[in-house]
Amino acid sequence: MKNETKVTPVLLAGGSGTRLWPVSRKSYPKQFVNFNGDVTLYQQSVMRVCKSDILNFASPLTVTNNEHRFVVADQLQSIGVDPGTILIEPESKNTAPAILAACIFLMKSDPEAVILVSPVDHFMSDRYALHDAVNRGLDVISEGKFVTFGVTPTRPETGYGYLKPISNTTEFPIAISSFVEKPDICAARAMLDEGGYLWNTGIFLFRARDMIKASSFFEPNLLRSVEDAVHNGFADFGFWRLDPEAWLNCDSNSIDYAIMERTKNLMVVQLQAEWSDLGDWHTVWLEKKKLALEGVVTEGNVLAVDCEDVLLRCDSPGQQLVGLGLRDIVAISMSDAVLLAHKDKTQSVKAIVEKLQRKGVRQAEEHPLWQRPWGTFESLIIEKNFHVKRLNVKPFASLSLQSHKYRSEHWIVVEGVANVTVDGSVSQLSKGQSTFVPAGAIHRLENLGSEPIVLIEIQTGSYFGEDDIKRYEDKYSRF
Repeated sequence: MKNETKVTPVLLAGGSGTRLWPVSRKSYPKQFVNFNGDVTLYQQSVMRVCKSDILNFASPLTVTNNEHRFVVADQLQSIGVDPGTILIEPESKNTAPAILAACIFLMKSDPEAVILVSPVDHFMSDRYALHDAVNRGLDVISEGKFVTFGVTPTRPETGYGYLKPISNTTEFPIAISSFVEKPDICAARAMLDEGGYLWNTGIFLFRARDMIKASSFFEPNLLRSVEDAVHNGFADFGFWRLDPEAWLNCDSNSIDYAIMERTKNLMVVQLQAEWSDLGDWHTVWLEKKKLALEGVVTEGNVLAVDCEDVLLRCDSPGQQLVGLGLRDIVAISMSDAVLLAHKDKTQSVKAIVEKLQRKGVRQAEEHPLWQRPWGTFESLIIEKNFHVKRLNVKPFASLSLQSHKYRSEHWIVVEGVANVTVDGSVSQLSKGQSTFVPAGAIHRLENLGSEPIVLIEIQTGSYFGEDDIKRYEDKYSRF
């Protein structure tokens, strides 16, 4: 029988996922990347909470940042899901402010709102198991309880947090006796041998008003700042922007530290499904090796010869990656960066990215593929005095009416028909045709048709940053 309680999924999509560099970077993090199947981790997360035979799911609310707001909307639309509400964080403040903002926002229209909070960069094999676990959790949240979901460990994992129920039982929900942050390998083995511990999935179920009540007790200053950020926020092109000034006053804190590990009202329900947070390349290999011969996992243009227990991935269609006689190696090849690591060392990739950031290495944060509301662009060649890009413009989309101070642009159409405006002069360019846009010229590129446009853009000048754009008109309200 279907539970009639309306459950609103709150999806946290603001992370950067640097441990999966170079595929995951600040400009295009792992939740928007395809790691398992035909859809991204974010899309998988949404699809788990869209429909259910036993639960009544409302449209999701996604919390993300300004840079990724259009990626979120585009990925939802591509799988036919109503985007619902998308809250825009002015800057990342960890999970506590993000979850509180969602609670306050939802309570404006529904004082009895029930929330299922989920990260969007996890792998889960069975959505029906999640629905069953949530259904069991709904039995206790009416008593003011919070519910988290734990998974029985299958290995001594140092990349996850653990929690321990007050007793070994098959009866859930049950209270929690202790939490363990990411342990060292000895502690992880000891907990696995002892039994009774669960991996902490970071998925939570509760009533919004109970979260706000707990926050008023444990984190009153944080609650006031988040309330100001929500109430002083504003709608912007289908998004809800949290007020930047109030958000700046929010302390950065996780929901675990701020509330969950301090309240006596937290209970756990066992989630009986394969689960992984895909926190590093070793974990990705563990998930994929189940279907691989001799532990050899390959993706893209890869040839593996005499290899064992490796992950070889090539994300660039113009490259060929070859592994010969490799053991226990992760090799990730992209057009602008390559990672080679022992698979047991991949938890340290985050520290490597931080070193690259300190050195000012562009690839530390910038992905070669950039998402825009009108489509995508990919950097092909970056030199001191010129920059070559490939642009893909979606049907019926357009770039803003804009100008550049420091660069000129030469556009060559490869596919489709482009409507081009340069200083008031309008023309159409088809395959093989080109135009020149001098520095300072006010210009726009539009796709008025039902087929995508592909073009090569050659920029010349002294500076090629995205901040050298002055917008005069923009259908996506970017100014």
